[in-house]
Amino acid sequence: MTFKSPCIEFIRHGLPEGGNRYRGSAIDDPLSELGWQQMWQAMGEDKQWDLVVSSPLKRCRAFAEEFAQRHDLEWRIEQDLTEVGFGAWEGKTKQQLMAEDKQAFERFYQDPVHYRPQDAEPLADLIQRVGHVFDQLCSEQADKRTLVVAHAGVMRAAICHVLDLPLASMYRITIDNAARLRFELGDTIRMTMR
Repeated sequence: MTFKSPCIEFIRHGLPEGGNRYRGSAIDDPLSELGWQQMWQAMGEDKQWDLVVSSPLKRCRAFAEEFAQRHDLEWRIEQDLTEVGFGAWEGKTKQQLMAEDKQAFERFYQDPVHYRPQDAEPLADLIQRVGHVFDQLCSEQADKRTLVVAHAGVMRAAICHVLDLPLASMYRITIDNAARLRFELGDTIRMTMR
């Protein structure tokens, strides 16, 4: 899919080694073989970018670097694109958390602002740091096409930032592995996901 207008497009990393679990910012698993396949399948030979920006975590950074090198693109790491910290939940699966404390797990999804896992990053902090990077890219790359390799939480935060959605709505947004989210920049911002 080609486009002419400046844009910022996010792609979520593919499936990491160890399968689905809450990794957050502390668990730095690399992409699995399937994860690499998901990423290349999602991107194909799409090389219409001016800049590639990545989370520092391996599951994003390795693909961003290889993609940029393959297509001779400038790339950089942004620390503020790290996934939201899940505190005590990091490294655990949904099934483990449900077995440990089903009520706490359900409360989190009903009200993720007030029922955070122990030592988890506040959602307001996530929105602030991702929003800062988004606004900076809009300003710096106003006439360019930027690919951002990041995480589901970062992509949800970008949506909430752009649409000014309440924090409590973040986990109502499903973002699959290797999903792409495009913000076309202009007088208004047009958002599409695939």
